[in-house]
Amino acid sequence: MNGADAGSCIVVGAGISGLLAARELRAEGWRVTVVEKGRRVGGRMATLRLGGGNFDHGAQFFTVRGERFAGLVEGWLAAGAAEEWSRGFADAAGEYNQDGHPRYRGSGGMTSIPEYLARGLDVRTGERAVRAEPRAGGWEVACEGGLRVSGAALLLTAPVPQSMELVESGGHELPEEVRGRLREVSYDPCLALLALLDGPAGVPEPGGMQIKGEPLDWIGDNRRKGISETHAITIHAGPGWSRDHFDDDEPEITRSLLSLATNRLATDLGSLTLETSLVRWPYSWVTNSHPEPCLAVPDGPPLLFCGDAFGQPKVEGAALSGLAAADRLLGRQG
Repeated sequence: MNGADAGSCIVVGAGISGLLAARELRAEGWRVTVVEKGRRVGGRMATLRLGGGNFDHGAQFFTVRGERFAGLVEGWLAAGAAEEWSRGFADAAGEYNQDGHPRYRGSGGMTSIPEYLARGLDVRTGERAVRAEPRAGGWEVACEGGLRVSGAALLLTAPVPQSMELVESGGHELPEEVRGRLREVSYDPCLALLALLDGPAGVPEPGGMQIKGEPLDWIGDNRRKGISETHAITIHAGPGWSRDHFDDDEPEITRSLLSLATNRLATDLGSLTLETSLVRWPYSWVTNSHPEPCLAVPDGPPLLFCGDAFGQPKVEGAALSGLAAADRLLGRQG
C-alpha cells in the first residue's frame, strides 16, 4: 500500500468478519478503527436480554469445516468464549437426529464470541456510518452522531446493499464491473420472535428444532441451550413467510408466529407468554454469494468488501472472509 498513512484502516461493521480482520491488522501494527451502528458488537451473532431471559435471535450456532477456522474455534473454546452445544438437532417431526458433528455456541450466547474478539480493539459502537469519501490517498468515514474517522484503507463488512450505499454516498463511483458483481449478491429476510415464557415450551432435546421449511424455519429453547436461566424461546420464520409478512404490524406477526409454533410443539404458547420482542432481519440468509472470500476494488484508495456473502456461507464463511480481507491488505497468502 502507498500513502502517508499506509498502516491504517477503517472497518465498518463489528460482526465477526470485521472484528477478525481488525485483529489481524492490529497484530501487524496497523491502526484500526471499527465503527458499528449497533449498541453491541456481533452483527447477526446477537444475544438479547428480555425480561430476565437471554435470547440468541440471529445466528443460533455454528459448525467447523476447515482447518483455519478450526484453529480459531480452539482458541475460543480454551478462552471460555465458546462451548459445544450439541451434535444434532430435532427435525420438523421432533425427532432428535445425532450425526456426530459438533455444533457450537457462545458461552453466554452468540454475542460472547464477538465480545471476546473485540477486546483491545478500538471499536466505536452506536455509530452509524453515513458517508464515506476518498481523502488524500485514503478514506474518511462520517457517522450520524458527528464522529469522523480516517484511514488509508476502508473495509466494508455490512450487507452488500448497505455497503454499496455507504461507499457511493460521498460521490465515489465504483467500477461498473465491481458494481455488477456486488449486485449479483442476494439475501432473504428473517422475522425472529423472542418469547419469554412462564413454563417450558416443549422444544425437544437438545433445545433446537431445525424445521428448515415454511412458514417456520427454527424454534430454539435458550434455557435448554444453556444461555438463559428462564424459559425463553426464539422462533425464526422461513424466508418466504418472512418476505410476505416483513412489513406487517408487530402484534399481527407475534400472534401468527406464536400460533404456528404452538401447532408445531403442541404447547399453548399463548397462555405461557409473558413478554415478546420482534426482530426484523432484512439480510438474514445469503441466497446468492460472491464466489471469492472478499472483493477488492482495483482502483483508488484501498477498498474491500467482505462478510458472510463472500465465499463460504454462515459463521465460518464470515470469519474466513474477514481473514481473507486482512490477508489482502497485508499482502500475504491466506
